[in-house]
Amino acid sequence: MANKQVTVATIKEMKQKGEPITMITAYDVAMSRNVNEAGVDMILVGDSLGNVILGYNSTVPVTMDEMIHHTKAVMRGNSTALVVGDMPFMSYQASIVDAMYNAARFLKETGCTAVKLEGGSEVVPLVERLTQAGIPVCAHIGLTPQSVNQVQGKDIAAAQKMIDDAKALEAAGAFACVLECVPAALAAKVTAELKTMATIGIGAGNGCDGQVLVCNDLLGVSTGFCPKFVKKYANLHDTTVEAVKEYIADVKARTFPAPEHTFKIDDAVLEKLY
Repeated sequence: MANKQVTVATIKEMKQKGEPITMITAYDVAMSRNVNEAGVDMILVGDSLGNVILGYNSTVPVTMDEMIHHTKAVMRGNSTALVVGDMPFMSYQASIVDAMYNAARFLKETGCTAVKLEGGSEVVPLVERLTQAGIPVCAHIGLTPQSVNQVQGKDIAAAQKMIDDAKALEAAGAFACVLECVPAALAAKVTAELKTMATIGIGAGNGCDGQVLVCNDLLGVSTGFCPKFVKKYANLHDTTVEAVKEYIADVKARTFPAPEHTFKIDDAVLEKLY
């Protein structure tokens, strides 16, 4: 359980010690406070907010301003976790200059510690530049939601590329790397090959250095499609719907607000009103 400020050095140390790393997404101050109280090591302000908070059909429409807005809110509720801001689609692909500017916005405007970006060997030069500039980077390989949609690394060439990409990202200075929808045995092999870069799995088995889940998935906030790799630890959808139904019933029956929810005025004052 995290009880003091988690830093990049903390994550690297946890990798060396073999201590599992916990990461969860958060998009607002309330969730940030809750997961901090629980003791999570890292918070990812994911571009998944496009789907789960803003109602987009994918992460592609998410803007830098939207990411900054939500990361600021998370930082206001954060006390100990290491917060990572997710670089949205086309905030870093066009040029290194764009990428440096946008990554710097995250740190300068929100106070978060690191940025996350998707890609393997093609983003290595950018990772090098960012880390040299003092901007910690969390990489992301495997299924990258901004580009493709299937389990990754199933044939020899794809599996070897994943290992090579991970090593190249580590050499470029990334301190952590999300492995998404990667066969468990391959993710464990990638993890074992890395000396300093911590792997954070999502749908990648328990052989990674850590795990990440979307908070809304973990908490069962809504119904509908749920990825195979999600474990629901609560059912807040049903709890919420039932609570609101109770509220509606109380209002319709005029049993809410009850006397204990109301404020009083002296009868003598009321009598003098006209």
